Amino acid sequence: MSDSNWTDRIAAERMQVDQQFNDQVEVSSFSSQQWGLVMTAVEFEIENADDPESARIVANTSKLPSIMPELDRIEQQSAMGGAPGGGSGGSGGSGGGGLFSGVKDALGLGGGGNDDRIEEAAELAQKYAEELQEQLESNGRWDSVREQA
Repeated sequence: MSDSNWTDRIAAERMQVDQQFNDQVEVSSFSSQQWGLVMTAVEFEIENADDPESARIVANTSKLPSIMPELDRIEQQSAMGGAPGGGSGGSGGSGGGGLFSGVKDALGLGGGGNDDRIEEAAELAQKYAEELQEQLESNGRWDSVREQA
């Protein structure tokens, strides 16, 4: 499979899906910066490329565990950077501490939560892959991309 060739050809569709997918990222436990890092660890592949009926884009998420420490660092940096200026913001009556602790809990920064974060990232990445395939299909490019893979 010549992944780089077909993935290079779909840059415009990736940009469109990125914009459409922002809403799903916002309701996830990942910040935009963290999601960007997740996407660097995900590789897209076309499964069953030779069969037009069953071919589909899948997210290879095997590299996600390697980025978890960096996701933790990003969260810690944004929590530290956001704390001093949080007093005058209107985002929470308790100065934002509840928000950050809730996000930390959701991300598993207290330890033991990496499996949940990896699973959430993998599920989001697969949803992204499905939306990417839908975008290619709606543009009439899916068959040519699939055949190139």
